[in-house]
Amino acid sequence: MGTVGSGWSTCIARIYMMSVLLAYSLYYDHRYKTGLRQTRRLPNFYRMWRLVQLGFPAAMQFGMEVGVFAAATTLIGRLGAVALASHQVALNTVSLTYMVPLGIASAAAVRVGQALGRHDAHAASRAGWTAMALGTGFMTLMGIAFFVAPQYIVRIYTPDTVVIHAAGTLLFVAAFFQLFDGMQTVATGALRGAGDTRTAMICHLLFYWALGLPLGYYLCFHLGWGAAGLWTGLCVALILIGIALLYFWRRKERSFSTMDFSAKKIPLAVH
Repeated sequence: MGTVGSGWSTCIARIYMMSVLLAYSLYYDHRYKTGLRQTRRLPNFYRMWRLVQLGFPAAMQFGMEVGVFAAATTLIGRLGAVALASHQVALNTVSLTYMVPLGIASAAAVRVGQALGRHDAHAASRAGWTAMALGTGFMTLMGIAFFVAPQYIVRIYTPDTVVIHAAGTLLFVAAFFQLFDGMQTVATGALRGAGDTRTAMICHLLFYWALGLPLGYYLCFHLGWGAAGLWTGLCVALILIGIALLYFWRRKERSFSTMDFSAKKIPLAVH
């Protein structure tokens, strides 16, 4: 079936995942009596609007993060097959390491949100910083691996010496932003747990699209750095995003002790 078969397999996988999660939700409700099936069927527009207010900035932030690397891929495609192949190898590698802090960020959102829900500011702060230590610690190790042995990692993908050298250069650049990538990812999750989804969206818009991509374009095409120039621009953006979100998480965490929980001012956390 060719590429059409790939599309059908993706469709079937999505239907399968939805069916399993729906079945487990009903089972969980039946076993633990959560009241899922006893809730009102009429839409609660106020609650829906609250969810949209939280969810839309989070969706935009994720879209801008994925979109900037898609834009970089399009631009690097103009440099030829070797540059594009090396970019894809490096992008696949950093996407793999990114999965670990992304999972930790999801855990941070849940733990911070639950702690604030039970009015435990200390636990919310501890959950956020513990997740930060785990995420940045792992990404620091990955950065060291990229710095020390980038070409050995690329050999997993291809034996082509030209691509190995080009992709190794990109992984060398990626080594410098691994720590900050983990930092910004976990901080985004912790801020979501505290009900703040706008800050990460604004940081990604400003640093990725207003600074990193234009800088990378200039280094790539005007200074002749090639694909490494685009990656350098994105590296600068990620470093700034990581520092900015760490600052905003620290400021949010300090505000936990002064929050008025009795007035129910804590917005719904995004889990």
